[in-house]
Amino acid sequence: MGSLTADQLLPLLLLLSLLCAATGENEEVAVLMELKASLDPDGQFLTSWTEEGDPCGGDFEGVACDKLGRVSNISLQGKRLPGTISPAVGRLQSLSGLFLHYNELKGVIPPEIANLTELTDLYLNVNNLSGSIPPAIGNMARLQVLQLCYNRLSGSIPNQVGLLKELNVLALQSNRLTGAIPASLGDLPELTRLDLSFNQFFGSIPSKLALVPRLLALDLRNNSLSGKVPYGLRRMEGRFHYANNRGLCGAGFSSLRLCNSADLLQPNKPEPYSGLAHTGIPQSAYVKTHGSHSSKPSSSSLPVVIAAIAVGAVGVVSGLLAFACYRRRKQKIGSSIEITDSRLSTDQVKEAIRKSPSAPVGVGYTSGWDSLAGGGFSQDVSRSLRFNLEEVESATQHFSEVNLLGKSNFAATYKGILRDGSVVAVKSINKTSCKAEEGEFLKGLKLLASLSHENLVGLRGFCCSSGRGECFLLYDFVANGSLSQYLETKGKEESSRVLGWPQRVAIIKGIARGIEYLHSDREKKPALVHQNISSEKILIDHHFKPLISGAGFHKLLADDVVFSSLKASAAMGYLAPEYATTGRFSEKSDVYAFGVILLQILTGRTKVNPLRPGAEPGKLEDLIDRRLEGNYPKPEAAKLASLALVCTSETPTQRPTMSSVVQELCCNNS
Repeated sequence: MGSLTADQLLPLLLLLSLLCAATGENEEVAVLMELKASLDPDGQFLTSWTEEGDPCGGDFEGVACDKLGRVSNISLQGKRLPGTISPAVGRLQSLSGLFLHYNELKGVIPPEIANLTELTDLYLNVNNLSGSIPPAIGNMARLQVLQLCYNRLSGSIPNQVGLLKELNVLALQSNRLTGAIPASLGDLPELTRLDLSFNQFFGSIPSKLALVPRLLALDLRNNSLSGKVPYGLRRMEGRFHYANNRGLCGAGFSSLRLCNSADLLQPNKPEPYSGLAHTGIPQSAYVKTHGSHSSKPSSSSLPVVIAAIAVGAVGVVSGLLAFACYRRRKQKIGSSIEITDSRLSTDQVKEAIRKSPSAPVGVGYTSGWDSLAGGGFSQDVSRSLRFNLEEVESATQHFSEVNLLGKSNFAATYKGILRDGSVVAVKSINKTSCKAEEGEFLKGLKLLASLSHENLVGLRGFCCSSGRGECFLLYDFVANGSLSQYLETKGKEESSRVLGWPQRVAIIKGIARGIEYLHSDREKKPALVHQNISSEKILIDHHFKPLISGAGFHKLLADDVVFSSLKASAAMGYLAPEYATTGRFSEKSDVYAFGVILLQILTGRTKVNPLRPGAEPGKLEDLIDRRLEGNYPKPEAAKLASLALVCTSETPTQRPTMSSVVQELCCNNS
């Protein structure tokens, strides 16, 4: 047989690559079915997981895929799963997030979990897991969050945990762990929160912990620790907790006694061992063993060989395959809840969590954060605006449907309660709907953070999770809903929703002030066009002050998503006529939308015709909302109607600027 030409080889290689991909997908389905059998042995909860289903097509509840069609996220928290964690999970090597918290899982943490070298988030907390923490977990180099709290784990903390150089959060509280706290934990440069409370640790606190540069919260309560507390831990002030460790002493800590010579010379309580170079654990002990637990070990070997041949022959095939397999899909993920009340036992804590899911529970830290760009935000956005993922999840009560305020094709908004008791609206945005260039996304986020005005909905903060593929924006919650709810009300039971004339005038002025602020370039912010102002975007607070929402939101979104979001505005008549021909927004297009809203407020109707001559003599009574029963000053009403008509002129140059509108309304002196 003669050698194949290039024209003959390329289709063959493409076919082989597609065969490889299909086989890989079948392999992942097989692994997921193994997981189902172990997590849900009675088949009561994961009924959507079937051998015929497509994990990347929405058939598997709680499963999400990456752009290459590989399983990248499993989110099954709060399902009351009663089974165990199968070693097969280690064969899903593209997994970046594994969320199995708040279940009833038992058994051990399989050491094969360490094969998940792409994993960034591991949540196994609030279960009934037992056994020890696998030392091989130190091979998971990309791990950022390790949540194992509220289980029945025993043994000591492996020294290998100190190899997790990207770890931000280590939560091991409320277990049965013992031994000394390994000094290797002091080798974690990104660690921001460490919670070892309510265990059985003994010995001294490693002095290296005081040198961890980013450590903001350390909880060691209710152990059997002794010896001198490192003085450097004072820098954490109220975030260092050490109560109920009777053997501790130290200077500079109000509730600790001063150390004496006996405290400083205790041969039976040495500084914990920190050596990692001589652990004796082979690097290959638990890594790359994903064929050893398959019932058909040969099924995965052939595709690997074929893939190697294909990639070696022509690299471009992988690119074609990646494009063909691209899926824009994001699975909304739930949350974790954590309780740190020292009065509760571990079992009482679990029962309290499970019986009271509606009670928002605060977490013990505020600065741990899984970002889309590592430390990229630190130079651009105030640290006070950052929230961590657990705070967002806790505030929304696991993103409960009860708290769902609204939903679109690319975002969902939930009501939430922060641990300080303040109420927020949490907007969840799929990463696939955001701008592809991360730099542009960060620029947009910085702009949102710079906006501050009494007639804009205030941004409380944000939280971006690359592992979950979502960004969350937290805004002040506005109690009285949107302006649209006060238009076209029906029935006597809704008479209280009818706005009086003074309220309408105040709302009009407030909206004008807010838009004028957006259009200005003062106060260290650039001029900004809203693009999508509508009565739905005008929120009313408990003092009936209008607050414009969504300002700058388009700066975060992909262009096609922005375009899609404008369809509703176009249908309701908010889009200026010139947009149909130019496809561009300007300050004058915001003025047009303001004019439409002004007409809506005057008429009390959502559907208005900006071209009607409503301000002509004899026509004013037909224009103004009949529910006011004539209780309004005619000259002022005529003036506002004339302003609405000039703002909605077909020609942009004939519309006033918002600065002129504010001046016309005498907002500056009101």
